[in-house]
Amino acid sequence: MKRSMMTMAAVGAAALALAACGSSNTLEGGSPDSTTIVVGSQDYYSNEILAEVYAQALEGAGFTVERQLRIGQREVYMPELSAGSIDVFPEYTGNLLQYLQPDAQARTSEDVYRDLSAALPSGLRALDQAAATDQDSYVVTTAFASEHSVASIGDLAGVTPLVLGGNSELQTRPYGPTGLQQTYGVTVSFTPIEDSGGPLTVKALTDGTIQLANIYSSDPSLANGDLTVLADPAGLFLSSHVVPLASSRVSAEAASVLNSVSAALDASDLIEMNRASTQEQKSASQIARDWLTSEGFAS
Repeated sequence: MKRSMMTMAAVGAAALALAACGSSNTLEGGSPDSTTIVVGSQDYYSNEILAEVYAQALEGAGFTVERQLRIGQREVYMPELSAGSIDVFPEYTGNLLQYLQPDAQARTSEDVYRDLSAALPSGLRALDQAAATDQDSYVVTTAFASEHSVASIGDLAGVTPLVLGGNSELQTRPYGPTGLQQTYGVTVSFTPIEDSGGPLTVKALTDGTIQLANIYSSDPSLANGDLTVLADPAGLFLSSHVVPLASSRVSAEAASVLNSVSAALDASDLIEMNRASTQEQKSASQIARDWLTSEGFAS
């Protein structure tokens, strides 16, 4: 994609026009300031892909980007974000709000986004949230659901034994074992499986090592019918949309580029990106490039 040499004002105008126009997503940038924008990601393949999407979009608009990818979970990277070491980070509204406010009462998309914006540490802001969601969900095998007549999380009450598997931090999250007991009366033991609901977790579930797993809603393993996502009528999990966090060093022009990308990102895109990673073994960089090209952000 050709980059025109524009003044900063022209860059801003182009980005704002892009955000308002649905007919073309091509990002044209000029000469943003010389400050490098540091883009980070969780130690999770799907989040790394999103970070690459935002990073490449910024580069396509003429911004200089440094990547700090797969740097850990919230307990690791939130202090870095708060300290200003990272400028852009793809996050998930509900999970992040519950991390910042374990007793958060918001459940709907709009309420969660509002409360998250207010709860963020000084120097951080939430840019526009995407339509794309990547929520925690509790999952059993379809065979287990049929055997125990389980359709929602509350149906698990009284089912024993019940072993929950997920990343180690799930054990202390509000929606972990304590939340299951308090919200639904479900008692579980816990087994840590450190792959963020990936193949190891799915294998443990299908092998019967665990009976309940925490798997993200955009995981392609949920598409083949072998696993059943349990309904969550009491709202144990908050609505959780993809949202880029931005430091105070991210200019209005750069924010407009990021917002335009978020506006084009939906749930089906996430599932396809994750499928390309897990089944086709494509790199996060290639998956991001392919998506940006398909959406008209690059050529």
